[in-house]
Amino acid sequence: MQSDRNPIISISVGDFNGIGPEIILKSLSAIDLERSTPILISPLGVIEFYIELLNIDLNYRVLRNRNEIRSGVVNILPIYKTDINVTPGTLSPESGTVAMNAIETGVELCLNNRADALVTAPISKESVNLAGYDIPGHTEFLASSTNTDSVLMTLISGDLRVALVTTHIPVKDVAKSLTPALIREKARLLANSLINDFGINEPKIAVFGLNPHAGDGGVIGKEEIDMIIPTLNEIDQENENYHVTGPFPADGFFGQKLHEQYDGILAMYHDQGLAPFKLLSFGKGVNFTAGLPIIRTSPDHGTAFNIAGKGIANPSSFKEAYDLAVELSNKKLRED
Repeated sequence: MQSDRNPIISISVGDFNGIGPEIILKSLSAIDLERSTPILISPLGVIEFYIELLNIDLNYRVLRNRNEIRSGVVNILPIYKTDINVTPGTLSPESGTVAMNAIETGVELCLNNRADALVTAPISKESVNLAGYDIPGHTEFLASSTNTDSVLMTLISGDLRVALVTTHIPVKDVAKSLTPALIREKARLLANSLINDFGINEPKIAVFGLNPHAGDGGVIGKEEIDMIIPTLNEIDQENENYHVTGPFPADGFFGQKLHEQYDGILAMYHDQGLAPFKLLSFGKGVNFTAGLPIIRTSPDHGTAFNIAGKGIANPSSFKEAYDLAVELSNKKLRED
């Protein structure tokens, strides 16, 4: 049976000394509260600090428990404690603790079907580590906290979808981390997401090479010849519902506008995919984690400590992340 209710979107506050609270409040003050119901997970003191600092008019209510969620307003779910030392632009163990507590609460809400999606504001890995957590990033933590073996970091901007085989590892470790099994698994996750999340039948996926010029026929590296090409051939022979092509040299791919011919792009490492994506998305990109049992989106930028608390942060990417969470949640609710 299809659901006729609006999606409930949980939002983790991120590092409260970064721009997370600002871009969240700017976005929530502008959304149509008749089309979705947001739950902002944060210490109340943080929200009160930024509402006053930014002079934002926000229609909100504070939840006493998780059964009181109401549509038509911004629901604030208080965590941690009210008395918070907010110091924009600084690192602190407390902000790292709050950031992780908010994510954990958001995941719990989604897994318990109290929320339909989770939108995460930026965290600082330094603050998180100061708080005692040892994680490389959001994506890996979300996989661990949902008991998911394999996930895919995917950046979305309209029809541009760029996914990564490897994510938050040093560049010196990329080549030795690549295996046929890993490439195969990430291609499968991307294809399944394109089909199930975005409704694309028989998606076409472009795959990048690892080396400059995709190895130049083995002159600049053998990974393409020895591993990537055979793996892509096997994938294409084994699957009828999606197609992979490559490996493409990454440097000229976007300049030749080849991305317009494909439904998804699979890059071998972080900056190979994200640098051109962020250039083309004009600050409106969304980080979407494919493969999780929950819907999770986030803006495609960091905490921007250098401008935190100044009221000049651009909320466009967060707003796009929220809108995508609503869109995907609506699709899932219709299917259920």
